[in-house]
Amino acid sequence: MRVYADNAATTYLSDVALNTLLDCLKNYNGNPNSLHTDGQIAKEKLDESREKVAKALNAAKPNEIYFTSGGSEADNQALISAARGLVKKGKKHLISLNIEHHAILHTLRKLEKEGFEVTLLKPQPNGSVDVKDVEDAIREDTALVSIMFANNEMGAVQPIAEIGKLCHEKGVLFHTDAVQAAAHLPIDVQAMNIDMLSLSAHKFHGPKGVGVLYARNGIRLINVIEGGAQERGKRAGTINVPGIAALAAALEDGIEHMEENNAKTIALRDRLIKGLSDIPYSQLNGDPVKRLPGNVNYSFEGVEGESLLLALDMYGIECSSGSACTSESLDPSHVLIGMGVPIEAAHGSLRFSLNEENTEEQVDYIIEKVHQVVEHYRKISPFWDELEKGEREHVI
Repeated sequence: MRVYADNAATTYLSDVALNTLLDCLKNYNGNPNSLHTDGQIAKEKLDESREKVAKALNAAKPNEIYFTSGGSEADNQALISAARGLVKKGKKHLISLNIEHHAILHTLRKLEKEGFEVTLLKPQPNGSVDVKDVEDAIREDTALVSIMFANNEMGAVQPIAEIGKLCHEKGVLFHTDAVQAAAHLPIDVQAMNIDMLSLSAHKFHGPKGVGVLYARNGIRLINVIEGGAQERGKRAGTINVPGIAALAAALEDGIEHMEENNAKTIALRDRLIKGLSDIPYSQLNGDPVKRLPGNVNYSFEGVEGESLLLALDMYGIECSSGSACTSESLDPSHVLIGMGVPIEAAHGSLRFSLNEENTEEQVDYIIEKVHQVVEHYRKISPFWDELEKGEREHVI
């Protein structure tokens, strides 16, 4: 049996997205910036897609939607625009979480080198940030708060509406990386007081290489890619009409079926959590309820996550030991360490990310094989032997 349980890394292309992509590749070949007929036909498809995305996010106007190459580019542009745009007003302070995606953390590090001051908040043990901590961190010179909608590794869903309301009252810009949340959780940028938002198509059955930056009207975006007047002069490069149309179709389809998809996925998630819970000296990372519908992040003491990952792959189970963006690193997850998980437990973590296409049979197969490989690697582990003999103390 083969089981794909790594949807947080990327999802399979849906039929809706594929059919839209093929239709555009065949019938919308013009450059939407060209004035001739083919160009204007492509522009109509682009405008239609922009309207669909705006509606999906409840943006006030379609022109608040900018298309990018993905979530990382959108994150970079959002943070750089807020920081450099407000520095002339004396605002040089930025707030975020220490468990953010590296697209956020590395951009903040870059801005620190330019003289900006960054405050990285620590989440609670369940991975959720305390809104009071955000409030206490805001200063008169704070330009931006950037808190991800839902964590990509351990699935914690943040109190976005409360943070947005706080930032609105304090006159501070609020950005959220919603790459993991889009089409999986309800998003309303107006009701949630979100000023900027990032998403990426391949996380909700769209194609890779295309994403969105929502930026409320009145926010001056600063280019991170120069060279042309596309996207109203804020993102140079020939516009990827087929990818954008497929993104819009996948987002629209995901939102239309969100309730039924989530009901199925949550049932599978909880079944997997229950099945793994009786493995001794293991723990679920993150809140058991306030998490992404398909996310299950578990730590198994005494074994290495990479060893478990490779063993499960031999049984046809595809999962991850953390973010796909950091999978080649041997360091433990900065997310788990940042939320207080002991380093020994963080080294032995696995992330399963399910969706509505998975089945109960597949989940039961995962449970069976995880039990099997954890037991096997503990039997041959000198570290586990020391734990069993009492020469080391258990951390779970």
